[in-house]
Amino acid sequence: MTTTGLDPHVDVRTLPDALRFRSEQQPTRTAYVFLRDGEEPQEAMTYRELHEAACLRAGALTAAGLAGRSVVLLYPSGLEFVRTLLGCMYGRVAGAPVQVPRRRSEVSRLRRIADDAGTSTVLTTTDVILELAERFGDLPELDGLRLVATDDPRALPAGEHTVTAASAAPQDIALLQYTSGSTGTPKGVMVSHANFLANVVETDALWPCEPRGTVVNWLPLFHDMGMLFGVVLPLWAGIPSYLMAPASFIRRPARWLEAISRFRGTHSAAPSFAYELCVRAAEEGRTTGVGDLSSWRVAVNGAEPVRWSTIRSFTTAFAPYGFDPRAMCPGYGLAENTLKVTGSPQDREPSVLWLDSDALREGRAEPRGASAHGTVPVVGSGHTVAGTRVRIVDPVTRQACPEGRVGEIWITGPCVAGGYRGRPESSEDTFRARVAEEHGGSGLAHLRSGDLGFLHGGELYVTGRLKDVIIRKGRNHYPQDIELSAERSAPGLQPNCAAAFADDDGDRESLVVVVETDGRVLKSVGARALSKRVYDAVREEQGITPDDVLVVRRGSLPKTSSGKVQRHACRTLYRRGELAAVASAGREA
Repeated sequence: MTTTGLDPHVDVRTLPDALRFRSEQQPTRTAYVFLRDGEEPQEAMTYRELHEAACLRAGALTAAGLAGRSVVLLYPSGLEFVRTLLGCMYGRVAGAPVQVPRRRSEVSRLRRIADDAGTSTVLTTTDVILELAERFGDLPELDGLRLVATDDPRALPAGEHTVTAASAAPQDIALLQYTSGSTGTPKGVMVSHANFLANVVETDALWPCEPRGTVVNWLPLFHDMGMLFGVVLPLWAGIPSYLMAPASFIRRPARWLEAISRFRGTHSAAPSFAYELCVRAAEEGRTTGVGDLSSWRVAVNGAEPVRWSTIRSFTTAFAPYGFDPRAMCPGYGLAENTLKVTGSPQDREPSVLWLDSDALREGRAEPRGASAHGTVPVVGSGHTVAGTRVRIVDPVTRQACPEGRVGEIWITGPCVAGGYRGRPESSEDTFRARVAEEHGGSGLAHLRSGDLGFLHGGELYVTGRLKDVIIRKGRNHYPQDIELSAERSAPGLQPNCAAAFADDDGDRESLVVVVETDGRVLKSVGARALSKRVYDAVREEQGITPDDVLVVRRGSLPKTSSGKVQRHACRTLYRRGELAAVASAGREA
C-alpha cells in the first residue's frame, strides 16, 4: 500500500486513485492553472473538475472500444492534455504523448510512433486538427490516422462508463513514453502505474512538497520531465501547478522567473540551458520584472551533465533576488526509469569535484584542487532514495567498477519500466542486464542507461553518453566539453548551440564540430573568423584537433523536445550534406 502525505490510511496505488482522493477531500482546491503567454492565468481547474472531465473521457474511450489499447496524445501545452491524460489512465488506455508537428520530419515521427504503438487513434484538440489539415493535409503520413478532438463534446462517443477502483491496476501500462531520439530511433517505454507511483513517491521523498507548495512549469508536458514535475508531482502532493507553453519561456526566459516570484513557486525543473538563458537575460538587463525568488526551494537541474559554470553563474546572478544556492538541485534520470534516478537534496549546495582531466579521459576520477593545473569540474547528481539503486559497470566486460572508476550507469528498483513496446531483443539487452561476476551472470537484472559516470562518496557523477564518447589515442573526449569550448569561443553565442561528434567514413574517424548562430554574431565576428575561433578553442582547451568545423544559421541543429542537441541526427545531416554551412574550418586552418 502506498499512502499520501495527508492520510496514512488511504490506499493509493495508481494516479487515478490519487485524483479520486483529491476530488473527494479537496474538491474545490485549484489543481492546475494555465498562463496565457506565460503571464496571466487563462484557465484554471479544480480537482473535482479534473476528476469529472477525466471520467467523461474515460467513458468515451471505453465506449469506443479502446480500453486496454493504445492511443497517441497530440496536444499543445494546456489543461486539455491533463484532462485527457488522466482520462486515459481512468479508462485503462495507454497514451503515447507526441509533440505537435511544426515541420514534415515531425509528422513522420508522429506516424512512426503511432505505428509502433499499434494504433491509428490520435487524441488531440480542434485547433491542432485544423492546423494539421492546413499545413500537412496532403502528406501521406497522415493517411489512415483518426484524429479525435477531445475538447469537442460532439467528437466523443457517448458512454455511461463508471470509473471504479478496479479501473486501473498497478501492473497496467499507464503510458508509452517515447524516448527523445537524441541517440537513435525513438522507442516506446512501457511505464506502468506502479512505476509512476514509485517514481513520484521517490521524488517527493527527495524534494518534499509542503502543503503550501506550488509548482511552476514551462517544460513540454509530453516530455517525461515536464509531465512528472508539471502534472504528476503536484497531483500526488495536492499542490497547485502553474503551467506555461515552452515557447513563452523561449521567447522571454524571464517569464519563468516572474511566474515563480508572482505565484510563490517552490518547485520547478529545467535542463541546464534554461538556467543559462536566464543568466544571459540578467546580463542584458531583461529581468527587471523578476521579484522575490526566496520561495523557490527546489530548482531541479536535469541536464546531461550539469555544468558547474551554469550553477555558479545562476546563483550569483539571482542571489540579489533572494535565490538560495541550496535550492539548486542537480539530478539524473531517463525515461526507461520513468524519470528520476538520483537527485541532490535541497538542504545543501551542489557537490562539485575538480578532477585531473588527463586521468578522466582514461576513465579515472582523480580529485585535485580547484586551482590545480589541468583540472575539470564535474557536478554531482546526488543519491538514490527508497528502492532505487545505482551500479557502475564496465560496458564491455560487464564487471562492476570500483568507486572512482568511470563506467556505464546501471539501475535497479521499482521505477524501472517493463521494456520497450514490441522490441523484445532491445528490452532484454537494456532492461535485463546482469553483472558478470554475480551468480555467474544470472544475478539481479539491471537497466542499462547508456550513460557514463562514476560514484564518489556514494554520490553519482555523470560524465556523458556512452555512444557519444570520442576516442583518440586511447583517451576519452566527451562531446559536451568540446561543445562548451565552442560555445565560449565568441561573444553572443547562445547556450546549447553546438554539436560535436565523430564521423567514420570507413577509412578514418574525424571529429566534427557544428555551431549555429544568428545574424548578429555573424555580422559582428564574421563567419570565417567564428569557425576559426571555434577550431582554436577546441584544440587549445580540449587537446583534440577538429577535422571539420561548420558554422550554420540558427535553427539548423536538430534538437529533442527538451532542447538537447541530437548529435546522431546532426551527424546524419552532415553525412548527407544537408547542413548548409556559412563557413567552415579544418585541420588546414
